[in-house]
Amino acid sequence: MAEATTTRDGFIGGRLHLSQPTAGHRAGTDAVLLAAAVPEKADGRAIDAGAGVGAAGLAAARAAPALRMALLERDPTLNALARANIAANGLEDRAFVAEADLLSRNSCRGAGLEREAADFVLTNPPFLSAETARISPDHEKASAHVIGAGGLEAWISACLALLRPGGTFLIIHRADALQEALQALSPVAGAIVVLPIHATADRAATRILIRAVKRRRTPLVLAPPLVLHQADGSFTTRAEALHRGDARIDWDRLSRA
Repeated sequence: MAEATTTRDGFIGGRLHLSQPTAGHRAGTDAVLLAAAVPEKADGRAIDAGAGVGAAGLAAARAAPALRMALLERDPTLNALARANIAANGLEDRAFVAEADLLSRNSCRGAGLEREAADFVLTNPPFLSAETARISPDHEKASAHVIGAGGLEAWISACLALLRPGGTFLIIHRADALQEALQALSPVAGAIVVLPIHATADRAATRILIRAVKRRRTPLVLAPPLVLHQADGSFTTRAEALHRGDARIDWDRLSRA
């Protein structure tokens, strides 16, 4: 009997169901947090850049009923699953797949994504650089984990090019990429809030979740950390609520902290 190449999994407390590959990158906490970073009252046009099977984008669309979501992904296999996930979750009227290369302006335009037209861009970029990382021979893993030419700076710049002035940019990445992310954001975005994410309270941050606003010039805020796990390995109350889809990241509150 042939081994299944995809699984069907519940997400955000069963509010969303996803078909995703058994091998390569699979949706998890990063996608949960990125989706939770989109305000429930968000409206207008949004892009999930590097969407994969659509986990973060569709979870955000499920939570924000006034949002129209484009799942921007270049991999045809993942796009086929993303289209199936849109249909399976009844989101055909508010979500669509844009099969394109984020780093190619012509490719994005051909998929219907114009410059400075999105109200929100959210992204969970590949974490590794082709210039410095040891690349996996597994094509699915390499495609999911390795960013293209120009690294994170080029990726963020391409995302910001799709965002309208005053629009909101959201990114989750490794904590050690903070300096590179801020350098990429600083020429065109401000109102930056950095949320450090810790696996446990006694360990250094492993992720950063960043909110920035295009063409806004207000000081950077380093928010109080989000701790995911208690000492026994179980989720903290806050992390559990985020994973169930019962809580959101409140950027206004974090900005005042």
